[in-house]
Amino acid sequence: MSQSSKSVQAIRGMNDILPEQSGVWQQVEATLRTLLAAYGYSEIRMPVLEKTELFKRSIGEVTDIVEKEMYTFDDRNGDSLTLRPEGTAGCVRACIEHGLLHNQTQRLWYTGPMFRHERPQKGRYRQFHQIGVEAFGMAGPDIDAEQILLTARLWKQFGLRDVHLELNSLGTSDARAAYREILVEHFSAHRAQLDEDSQRRLISNPLRILDSKNPEMQALIEAAPKLAEHLDSESRDHFATLCATLDAAGVAYRVNPRLVRGLDYYGRTVFEWVTDRLGSQGTVCAGGRYDGLVEYLGGRATPAFGFAIGLERLITLLIDLGLHPQPESAHAYLVLVGVAAERQGPVLGERLRDAVPGLRLQVNCGGGSFKSQFKRADRSGAAWALVLGEDELANGSLSIKPLRGEASQETLSEAAAIARLQELVVA
Repeated sequence: MSQSSKSVQAIRGMNDILPEQSGVWQQVEATLRTLLAAYGYSEIRMPVLEKTELFKRSIGEVTDIVEKEMYTFDDRNGDSLTLRPEGTAGCVRACIEHGLLHNQTQRLWYTGPMFRHERPQKGRYRQFHQIGVEAFGMAGPDIDAEQILLTARLWKQFGLRDVHLELNSLGTSDARAAYREILVEHFSAHRAQLDEDSQRRLISNPLRILDSKNPEMQALIEAAPKLAEHLDSESRDHFATLCATLDAAGVAYRVNPRLVRGLDYYGRTVFEWVTDRLGSQGTVCAGGRYDGLVEYLGGRATPAFGFAIGLERLITLLIDLGLHPQPESAHAYLVLVGVAAERQGPVLGERLRDAVPGLRLQVNCGGGSFKSQFKRADRSGAAWALVLGEDELANGSLSIKPLRGEASQETLSEAAAIARLQELVVA
């Protein structure tokens, strides 16, 4: 076989979402859109390409994402561009650029693909999809609580009980700077026990050592001083109020002092919803407070809080647990018998859709025998087959045959058939 005749495969870690899968995606996305609207969040759409500088400044140059995982290239003008590895930085950039943050609050959400050059495994892909939620201009713990309660309500709507909330507070930047010195002193005294990544982070970003998954370092990490013992009083009060609100709302959580998140811009509250049903990729939803990022990217100092949900992980979890919403099938399938019926079929389909708002109707296209069309009708998932043949054309009627259950076929006038379809759509 010649090189030119080989089929082209998808890039590793970048997966197709096939028609039998996309219905579940649509239902999950629709649930999220409806819930976010109920809480007053509006959609914003940003480009997938941004200047590389944006992510280096926001995420932090000494992070796995920037150092190892970004898809970065120079365009024809010599500008360094990057496919977005996450959405918060682009959302902040858009808000600053379009003046959305001056003397106002914003509740925003977005969705779309993100890109990271990671090792593909269950729940982790090189192109993956997120729904991100961001709130700007609110400094108190009430907005922290709102977003965590929003996610808890989402799990209830899906009937999902296999996720658990973990919380931590990272304090202010000044508190973290003081804690950083204490942490460096602790790990420096045991430098020989640090792996290569942690030795590098000891100088650049020692808090990330706490997030190490290396089993040989866990005892050393457990023995490290706890950030909670070195928080500033304002951050302690902020976190205590958040926890009290969650307690009052009946949302269970665990304070995890090792939860630091992988992005440099977080401060004070950080949280994750985790599960043990997805192997090592257990985080389904994560976020926190990032009050300094807007100013750092060139805007005015603006408090901010947000989170992101990994859609592949959420949908995989829902499917594994049998909790995924079922995509909506067609109400009816129009079977066309004979050349005259085939010509009239598209026109009749439009009349029926006009007369029955919300009707999901598939009209047979491409010909086929009576038997083969009924097989297609059955595969469509439709509840009813509508049959238009020579007799129906001559009489101005339409035959209706239930595809589920034991009811018998009947032939009705077009007006009576429309009335029956209206009942079906309402039901």
